[in-house]
Amino acid sequence: MKKNVLHLLLGILILTCFSSNRLSAATLKIGDPAPKITSGKWIQGEPVKAYEKDKAYIVEFWATWCGPCRSTIPHLNEVHKRFKDKGLVVIGQDCWEEDESAVAPFVKEMGDKMTYRVALDDKSKVEKGSMATDWMEAAGLNGIPSLFLVGKDAKIAWMGHPMELRDETISQVLAGTYDIKKAAEEFTKQKANQEVLMTLSKKLSQQLGNEQWTKADETLVELEKVFPPEHKDGLNAVRIQILMGQGKSDEAGLLALKVSDSDKNNAMLQNQFAWQLATTEGIKGKALDAAATLADRAVKASEGKDPSALDTLARVQFLQGKKDKAVETQQKALALAEGKTKKQMQKNLDNYKAGKLPEAE
Repeated sequence: MKKNVLHLLLGILILTCFSSNRLSAATLKIGDPAPKITSGKWIQGEPVKAYEKDKAYIVEFWATWCGPCRSTIPHLNEVHKRFKDKGLVVIGQDCWEEDESAVAPFVKEMGDKMTYRVALDDKSKVEKGSMATDWMEAAGLNGIPSLFLVGKDAKIAWMGHPMELRDETISQVLAGTYDIKKAAEEFTKQKANQEVLMTLSKKLSQQLGNEQWTKADETLVELEKVFPPEHKDGLNAVRIQILMGQGKSDEAGLLALKVSDSDKNNAMLQNQFAWQLATTEGIKGKALDAAATLADRAVKASEGKDPSALDTLARVQFLQGKKDKAVETQQKALALAEGKTKKQMQKNLDNYKAGKLPEAE
């Protein structure tokens, strides 16, 4: 299900959902023995009770309420598929969950996009969860998704955001050629930079929330100077939001098209930008045209099989005054949707039939 645009932007911006818990100094570092796996109920796959000498392990911490976590699941699933026959075991370790009863339905709804092992945290002895405490808190990490790569020697080989883990690193760990000392030095540097990123990101978050567009623009320029080069494209969503807030909707639409032109087959990217524009109050002109182009691309890239992309396209069509087309497209989205998503799709369809624009969910 799509989130409020501002939440989406911040998720893209920081690529992480943060815990409110204050963490002590890190005691778990790269090169240290990996903590035991003390997961609670296993939602999917065979339980992992101990490390096997001929296998490496990915333990990724996530939660159903975390937008960035949802975005990285398909990527992690591809990693799982590429390396599962080469000795890599992938575990999706749920943590900090607001409602654990939502995890199993979520995994089921993800279907073939989330085929690796999934487990709840064990909260029988520790309120925060044993895994969250022994791994996340011990490593000084308070944001998800966070991933730990454990080598065949049962030692922490790598930790960080799932999107930053390269196939080359996994291959080296599996082959026993990985330079763990160098990895530890690089991680220390990244941690120092992360503190600066968090400070600027929180500042920007407040400014966006208060619609202080000029100040937000100034902070974004500061953030761009220290943001990891490989993730700077994610800042474009924030730039678009600022432009829309400043009343520069045409510029926002053109920027969205420019960014998406480089990756037209990325359905998720096209849909995110289309949804961002389509949920901006009063959208019209070139910005609405851009939203239509992006929504069409998202549907084509997903071969018409993604209900979320179809839902976005229906909203754009309604905004263009094409009520009948919106109803037709929304019916297709409804036919593909499942679970809670299906209820929302039905609600949106009812609104279109009644001639009303649904609230952005």
